[in-house]
Amino acid sequence: MCQTSSSTPLSDLIRRGFTAADDAAGSDLARAVARQVEARAGVATQPAPVERSSRRRRLWELPRNVFCPVLGTCLTIDRLRRLTVAVLPDCAAADDYELHCRAIAESARRSELSERLQRELDARFELALRQARAIKGTAALVAHWRQACAGSEVAAALWVTLTHPDCDAALEEQVQRDIHMLQHQAGVGVRADVQRLDALQRENGTLGRELAAAQQRTTQMLAEKSAQIERQQAELVRLRARLITCDTTVDELRAQVAQLEEASPALRSRQAMARQIEQQQARIRELEMRLQDSRRQLQAQRPVERVEAARPPPVSVADTPVPPAVAAAEIAGEDLRDKAVLCVGGRTASVPVYRQLVEVRGARFLHHDGGEEDAAGQLDAHLAAADLVICQAGCISHNAYWRVKDHCRRTGKQCVFVERPSASGLVRGLEQASSAAAAAAQVPPN
Repeated sequence: MCQTSSSTPLSDLIRRGFTAADDAAGSDLARAVARQVEARAGVATQPAPVERSSRRRRLWELPRNVFCPVLGTCLTIDRLRRLTVAVLPDCAAADDYELHCRAIAESARRSELSERLQRELDARFELALRQARAIKGTAALVAHWRQACAGSEVAAALWVTLTHPDCDAALEEQVQRDIHMLQHQAGVGVRADVQRLDALQRENGTLGRELAAAQQRTTQMLAEKSAQIERQQAELVRLRARLITCDTTVDELRAQVAQLEEASPALRSRQAMARQIEQQQARIRELEMRLQDSRRQLQAQRPVERVEAARPPPVSVADTPVPPAVAAAEIAGEDLRDKAVLCVGGRTASVPVYRQLVEVRGARFLHHDGGEEDAAGQLDAHLAAADLVICQAGCISHNAYWRVKDHCRRTGKQCVFVERPSASGLVRGLEQASSAAAAAAQVPPN
């Protein structure tokens, strides 16, 4: 074995020899051998640079100061309690803070609890871990962490960043700072959320009471409507039954009528005759009433005629000329003799009086009620047969009035219009017609 000076470590000589002789493939082996020789010789060596592995770090491999933010952010307290109590039953009675401290202490070493926590966190953030496999380099990991801090997936980004192979001490320090500030902000947000929650709970209570009252009113209204619908349905059933009964009765009556018609074929004609008889009887009663009214009017007029008959006749003077009006009145009977006088309108009860006044003067009496009961088509026939028309305009229709006026204008027949229908009005109309006829007779022909 070759001797070496005390100032030159054996490892340096060996490293120099290997460095000059080896190539790129044997350099690693040379360094490993050098470290083994230095360890056997008890020579102090310089700390070798830390080589990063491509394997993700486990929970127990992380620095102790990151256990608190990892367990407090990435796991809920209920889930942490279930995992811890399953391994450490004595922590069942511990409060949340003591349970948190016990889990931090167990995470510093590889234990059953730390392995369960590792599996729980990997399963919870499985999708984020798969996506993080594409991150290469510390710079890319820093950008990923900053982007995650601006979003809502901070817990998944915390676990992915701290366990990533490219996470160095500076990034760990930055992650702890960011998590610390986020926890302060979360505390402020929690207090504001608690206040909002209290307000929402009060509002929810008020709305709940109003909703209960509205539901109670709705239930009551539905019950009332249901009762009303039931009553209406019962009434509908009753009416339907009544309708069926009525239909049945009608069918039975129709069958009876058909049987009666078959038994007596002349039943319909007899019924028609019975209706005609009833109508004739009603007409007879009406005519009897009119006759009685006429008799009463005649009885009322007889005292007046007796008074006029009792008056002494006027003294006639031969040399005194006779006035034209008196002469016309004296020849009124001769002017209307054998003529047809049509009286249009007038009261029904006064028709017998009209007839008597006309027939006393030797004329033939015609009457039409002006469209009240008689057909309007009969008026033209009466107008054609009349020589003189007396129209009582106050009790006829407009159509009859214009028909009378148009016919007399076209044919040149004499027509006298009386405004108020009465016996005296008819007398004045006859006198007016006689006067007009007398005046026409005195005019010499051309």
